[in-house]
Amino acid sequence: MKNTYLPIHTNVIYHDDCIEVIKKDKTAPDENTYLKSTLYDFHNGTIEVDVKSKLTKDAPEYARGFIGIVFRANENDSEFESFYIRPTNGMHCIDPVRKSHGCQYFSYPGYTFTYFREFDINEYENAVDTIALEKWAHIKAEIDDDKGTFFVDQKKVLEVNGFKHGADARGAVGLYVDIGTDGFFKNLKVTCKD
Repeated sequence: MKNTYLPIHTNVIYHDDCIEVIKKDKTAPDENTYLKSTLYDFHNGTIEVDVKSKLTKDAPEYARGFIGIVFRANENDSEFESFYIRPTNGMHCIDPVRKSHGCQYFSYPGYTFTYFREFDINEYENAVDTIALEKWAHIKAEIDDDKGTFFVDQKKVLEVNGFKHGADARGAVGLYVDIGTDGFFKNLKVTCKD
């Protein structure tokens, strides 16, 4: 299993039942920090994985346990699409604004969390009531050309029409973590349609 993954700005620990991924080196949010699978050249299909996150000891105040997937990552890791969840904004969150930001699609490098916030773009986010820190969640992505439908714990939580890198982009699949996250992944299943 180890030789089918390539760490991109992350530290990786292989456990018997899961893979642990922790962001390293980079200190800003929404960066190319993921564990890349070398098995797939993904265009259309489905990606499923179980995820669990906890905050690192040095996590900043705004850390939310960011954890998710990367898809269609190019060869040099400078472009990809991503979907992730924010577990602290889930079932135990009482702030309605934060609660509405339980998950997000972003496109690296141009269309990140920071970009969406700067221009008050909210259509790439939604609430996810079932998530929490240190609790397993199931993520599923159905990708078809420039459309993505995203599910958490078998519930549709977000639909994206118009991926920023276009309908024809293809590339690697990855396990994504962001700032302040100690992430755990298991049961990755990728089905390629083309």
